[in-house]
Amino acid sequence: MRSIINTSKAPAPIGSYNQAVLVKETLYISGQIAIDPETNELKTSSLEEETALVMRNLSAILNEADMTFENVVKSSIFISNMKNFAIINKIYSKCFREENAPARETVEVANLPKYVNVEISMIAVR
Repeated sequence: MRSIINTSKAPAPIGSYNQAVLVKETLYISGQIAIDPETNELKTSSLEEETALVMRNLSAILNEADMTFENVVKSSIFISNMKNFAIINKIYSKCFREENAPARETVEVANLPKYVNVEISMIAVR
């Protein structure tokens, strides 16, 4: 059983993918960047703002699937510069309780879509 999850409260997909796919009780969320879903504008004036918007977009997709960050079991964080890790981690960590935080990796990459500083994808389970 497979269901497509899309919400207008997160950026619309650009290309042949969906915001998320629900397979039985597992939600696979596509990587999110800091696009404001209301204006479709990229918000990268500060790394804090950028990361917070990415997390809001992820939250909107989780909510559309009747889930929250409590359901997240795995996160993948892609960043353009590992020197930004502490700032990104500070914003990211506000969404999780330490004792229930998901597994995760953080990887520095050469480039990200639209040359953003951070992209995050998640897997969540009911």
